[in-house]
Amino acid sequence: MKKILMAISLVFLLTCPNYSSAQSTDLDKLVSSIQKKYHRILSLSLEFTQIYNSPSEGTRRESGHLLLKKPGKMRWDYKEPEYKTFVSNGRVMYEYVPSDKYATKTPVKESDDMRTPFMFLLGQGDLRGDFKNIEFAEEAPAKGGNIVLRLFPKKDLDIRELLIEVDPKTVQIWRLSFIEDDGARSDFLFTNIRENVPTNRDLFTFKPPEGVEVRENN
Repeated sequence: MKKILMAISLVFLLTCPNYSSAQSTDLDKLVSSIQKKYHRILSLSLEFTQIYNSPSEGTRRESGHLLLKKPGKMRWDYKEPEYKTFVSNGRVMYEYVPSDKYATKTPVKESDDMRTPFMFLLGQGDLRGDFKNIEFAEEAPAKGGNIVLRLFPKKDLDIRELLIEVDPKTVQIWRLSFIEDDGARSDFLFTNIRENVPTNRDLFTFKPPEGVEVRENN
């Protein structure tokens, strides 16, 4: 009998207009708070762990440091398991993997690199404008007490959906997950997050090591 009563209560809650309205209001407030918080941030420094999982390629785990600065500047320094760097001055992106013996230069507007959308963390983007639907995700958060949102992009970015894990009290984003059309998934988990840190603009200027060729990627 208890199970029956619990089931009836759950159906009532899920079909009650007031419950749905409250959920919608909470979601709208959270989205607005995220947008407002990251619009105010001028720079962001954090440590990241990237976990890539593909049905065809298996699982790969990497980690490093990310530095973002308005307008449009970012620097990714991967430290484990292999050193590599991605640097953007807001107009072009440089990718350098020492084992490749060369660097690649790509205009940001033409880049389909998974790292480019991270400029959203500095308020460069509109959650409601860039995504056709935003909802609470059923997926469990990586950190207890956090909330996970699922977002579906309007444009064809080879990304089927984006997951954002956020602390509802501080509106701090602790994880971004990209799920691609082919089922591959990249999870970026953040630690040691620092806002509005002083930065040197030289950090966002790529200077190839001696003997390293820079190739145009058009």
